[in-house]
Amino acid sequence: MILGIESSCDETSAAILRGQELASVIISSQLFHNRFGGVVPELASRAHVKAIIPIVEEAFSKAGCGAKDLTAIAVTYAPGLMGALLVGLNFAKGLALSLQIPIVGVHHIEAHIFSALLEEEKPELPFLALVVSGGHTLLVIVEDIGEYKVIGKTLDDAAGEAFDKVGKMLGMTYPAGPEIDKLSKNGNASFVKFPRSMLNDNTYDFSFSGIKTSALYYLRDNPNIVKDHLGDIAASFQQAVVDVLVGKTIRAAREYGVCDIVAVGGVSANSLLRSQFKEIAEKQKKRFFSPRPMLSTDNAAMIAMLGALKLDRGISDDLSLTAMARVSL
Repeated sequence: MILGIESSCDETSAAILRGQELASVIISSQLFHNRFGGVVPELASRAHVKAIIPIVEEAFSKAGCGAKDLTAIAVTYAPGLMGALLVGLNFAKGLALSLQIPIVGVHHIEAHIFSALLEEEKPELPFLALVVSGGHTLLVIVEDIGEYKVIGKTLDDAAGEAFDKVGKMLGMTYPAGPEIDKLSKNGNASFVKFPRSMLNDNTYDFSFSGIKTSALYYLRDNPNIVKDHLGDIAASFQQAVVDVLVGKTIRAAREYGVCDIVAVGGVSANSLLRSQFKEIAEKQKKRFFSPRPMLSTDNAAMIAMLGALKLDRGISDDLSLTAMARVSL
């Protein structure tokens, strides 16, 4: 039985994995960041300190077990907010030391990549992973655990960052992605012709600063339109971002001859992204996978699962494991 701990940004999460079964997963969101329009690192760290023990205890309670039942602990060590990472990592070290059980450090992005394995239908290696969240947008060929080829990344804003910034322009609270998704369902996605930056270039890199600037200028030049056409503007923006993400990913899958496509990270919960991926992947005779929305955002279940996979291969860490704010795959 393995305990997973995730505390890399603004959510404290703990999960218990019993064999291959997810026994419990508890996620505590720090909603007070809404008023600031984004995550405040110092406040996030303090909130993790207050939340981590109750969250772990709740995970034990829901799973019907206790600390003495654990055989290992998996914890996020990178990347993320340094203060937040240190809270989770030091808690995990203390508990592992007291129980004399192994500790496994998990890379946050690596855990997202394999989060689709938490579902009953699983992709087969090798697969192509689109990691798309507030801080990351990557295209990765996944050969095996620890064997990755990054073929594309964002050159500026991540997709989720663009959602939040454009959402703020539209008067939405942080995080804006879910609200834009909801508003877009009844909107006209052709209302505004936002740019599809780098969609047809010869790389698999992304750029979302252009659409953010385009939205800024459009709203500046059309101040009286927003109230009556909020859903149309949101739908137009969302469609442009999704077209780029899906278009580049499908093209990469064809070029690299990969059958299985995985979309992970918070933005992968977007309903249009999922439906467009499924539709186009089926036409291209590809298989599309994405974890359920609750497991798409930052969560400890993916940390526990990848930790268990690493332990099965004899991979573990010791108490010298160090938190790192920035480290690539």
